[in-house]
Amino acid sequence: MIVTFEQFAMARLPSLLRYAVVLTGDRELAQDVVQEVLARAQVRWRRISESDSPEAYVRRMVLNEYLSWRRSWAFRNVHAVGERLTDLDDARGGAHDHADGVVEADALWNRLASLGRKQRAVLVLRYYEQLEDEQIADLLGCAPATVRSHASRALRTLRLSERQERIHAEEKS
Repeated sequence: MIVTFEQFAMARLPSLLRYAVVLTGDRELAQDVVQEVLARAQVRWRRISESDSPEAYVRRMVLNEYLSWRRSWAFRNVHAVGERLTDLDDARGGAHDHADGVVEADALWNRLASLGRKQRAVLVLRYYEQLEDEQIADLLGCAPATVRSHASRALRTLRLSERQERIHAEEKS
């Protein structure tokens, strides 16, 4: 059964927005990315709907839009501020009623914002989308070894910045 574009957009919009929020770290930018992608997908819907997985096709479009040079200015301006934290909690499906959770999420957003776009995309695809390295490599157009390298560097950066934050907090105490 072929789904119309309108049916697809209505059913998948929340999921696409959550995915884009996790990728971009910014609710407004995520909305812009998804809006741009859906506008392009509507024009190509006949071809997209005939693919094996229209949702996977559109999710890849979201990833490519995020990684595109046209969005590089926005990535450099990602801010980890209070209202953005609810986006992360909403994306994970969790509640955001504990102060410790908010502080931890804020620290995570700050660390994620320090990563390059491809490193961040690899972590999102690996841990949020739960894809294998080969699948990620296919999406990013690189070798699985490059995916592992991006992931390794990103995780090392996150661990180092977490350690630095802990040391800084201990020095203040």
